[in-house]
Amino acid sequence: MTDQQDSPKPLDSETVAAYLRLHPEFFIDHEELIPELRIPHQPGNAVSLVERQVKLLRERNIEMRHRLGQLMDVARDNDRLFDKTRRLVLDLLDAGSLEEVVGVVEDSLRHEFQVPFVGLILFSDNKLPVGRSVSSAEAHQQVGGLLSGGKTICGVLRPHELEFLFGKEDAAQVGSAAVVSLNHQGLHGILAIGSADPQHYKSSLGTLFLGYIAEVLARVLPSFATPLRSVR
Repeated sequence: MTDQQDSPKPLDSETVAAYLRLHPEFFIDHEELIPELRIPHQPGNAVSLVERQVKLLRERNIEMRHRLGQLMDVARDNDRLFDKTRRLVLDLLDAGSLEEVVGVVEDSLRHEFQVPFVGLILFSDNKLPVGRSVSSAEAHQQVGGLLSGGKTICGVLRPHELEFLFGKEDAAQVGSAAVVSLNHQGLHGILAIGSADPQHYKSSLGTLFLGYIAEVLARVLPSFATPLRSVR
């Protein structure tokens, strides 16, 4: 008996109509209901609700088109990025010497990917004839925190880390960087890219290609550089 007494009575159309007459601003505060209404469009002056409904639907349509346009832009950017990465990987696989490997990576990142600052450092106890090389001990002393984990690290780095990765002259111009170690059955080096914009490399999102390149590079390097230091 109590449940029946407490349950609300269904509203009839006259009650709803009376409420709306007393509260003409109802649909202003509840716009989410407007698209669900069924209102025949009658010619004349009293079509404000229909016009409001059409306006709301038009705004939602514009918003959906804008979102779709953004998704299409992202898809096109990803397609171009994939094509550049594919060409670089193929060039690395075709390389016949350490000089070609280093040249392919630096040239592609600077010119194809339009990366303003590139740092490729190989680990070796003896100076290599091409590129930059340091001992693994020196690398761990300078940027040891960037070498652990095997993942791409992004963000604003400390001045001494930037100087080690990009050189003293370029370090002052780098606002943010993405860094990944070249690690496959041992640690062979480190690859870094930088931007003058402090917000450009604020997260690993968008640097997935760098991880792919590093994985391929780490597998190719030992074939041409026996002096490379392999650290487990």
